[in-house]
Amino acid sequence: MLQLQRRRCRRGCPPPGRSLRRRRAARDRNWLLWTETVEFLAAGKREPMTDLKDSASFLADAAAPQSVWLRLKTLTVSRLGPGLVTGAADDDPSGIATYSQVGAQFGYAFAWTMLFSFPLMAVIQAVSARIGCVTGRGIARNLRLHYSPWLLRWVILLLLVANVINLGADLGAMAAALGLLVGGPELLYTALFAVVCVLLETFMSYARYAAVLKWATISLFAYVAVAFAAHVDWPAALSATLVPRIAFDGDHATALIAVLGTTISPYLFFWQAGQEVEELHRRHVKALRISPRDASPELSRIRTDTFVGMGFSNLIALFIIFATAATLHANGVTDIQTSSQAAEALRPIAGPFTFALFATGIIATGMLAVPVLAGSAAYGVSELFGWPEGLDHRPREAKAFYSIIAAATLGGVALNFTALDPVKALYWSAVVNGVLAAPLMAVMMVVAMNPRIMGRLTLPRPMLVIGWVATAVMSVASIGFFIL
Repeated sequence: MLQLQRRRCRRGCPPPGRSLRRRRAARDRNWLLWTETVEFLAAGKREPMTDLKDSASFLADAAAPQSVWLRLKTLTVSRLGPGLVTGAADDDPSGIATYSQVGAQFGYAFAWTMLFSFPLMAVIQAVSARIGCVTGRGIARNLRLHYSPWLLRWVILLLLVANVINLGADLGAMAAALGLLVGGPELLYTALFAVVCVLLETFMSYARYAAVLKWATISLFAYVAVAFAAHVDWPAALSATLVPRIAFDGDHATALIAVLGTTISPYLFFWQAGQEVEELHRRHVKALRISPRDASPELSRIRTDTFVGMGFSNLIALFIIFATAATLHANGVTDIQTSSQAAEALRPIAGPFTFALFATGIIATGMLAVPVLAGSAAYGVSELFGWPEGLDHRPREAKAFYSIIAAATLGGVALNFTALDPVKALYWSAVVNGVLAAPLMAVMMVVAMNPRIMGRLTLPRPMLVIGWVATAVMSVASIGFFIL
């Protein structure tokens, strides 16, 4: 042992033991200093700190009682990112149409599904995030390295088809909402929305673009305002949320399947896993599998981010159901096919203010969801072929990745110039998502429990149990979709 230490010293490496602990402690202190500095700059300091003395004085000032609330708020915001954006993107215009239809047709009766689906959705999204953060690779790349290639090809093909159809429906809904607000040619608006989304996703730096997406989630609060403006019967709404009322007939079963299929969507798995990999690159952190001792804070961040994001998503969906139940269902309007139809139906019932809020929310959520749909397709295809991928790359460094984003978005635009019925398109998109979701969830669970892939960071027992329950629920829903 002494000879080994001497040999390591001659090579310029300190011997293991106390010196290694000191270096780790110094590294942790430097990392704390850096993160505190970043949080301070995010809180509004204009001039960066130039030396250690300045940094130390900042840390002393930050410990003052008057700054505790500011530091707590900044720390909370800094822990939110991929999970929050993923949850908000789940409430896209297509999802709004589904929740509006459920609220208009059944009133408050399906409010309980948001409470029921929350743990299932949160855990399965946390599994996808964990795969990305622990392995340093997206879902498709892990499948490519460890499983049969034909499985991955079919998964990516179905994902691409479903995403393009969803992109077409979302872009069309955004254009229709803008047409309701200001008038004008909807097809032109469709193309303009697509071009703006592609340009922002391609040419804006990842750090800035991630911040834009994070703060864009605030737009979903428009639906909270809609609910409060719609004079909801709150006792009835809360009762329906906490006490399930299940009817065993075709209409209720189809609506339940539609809600679950909208809430748990495959493209969200690929997006969040890819975003966690991007976060590792942005913060220059190694994959957790390589340094499992440092995994606890990162896994804690993922849990907080994902559970807050999915809770926010389901809360907004719940308010959409409340708003449409209190207005459309209460006035006998029970057949809503698209989100723009819901907005138009609100105008004579709830007034122009509620109508404008609802329509503006469709546009804002679409601007958030379109990049997620196109980006998840690009992650999947690029990982399938081993191409460079990620929004942290410049366009010239990942030409194929950004080309797929543009092609998928423009494919969605093209659907709006055909005679394809958007309602039927959404139906078939739901079919493809339903076919893909349950098998993909099962594969993700197998990946997350494989020590060859995850090392010592396989799933804990609670996540394992709830993850398989979510998979079973989606399997039953998929089978029911075809039977009914």
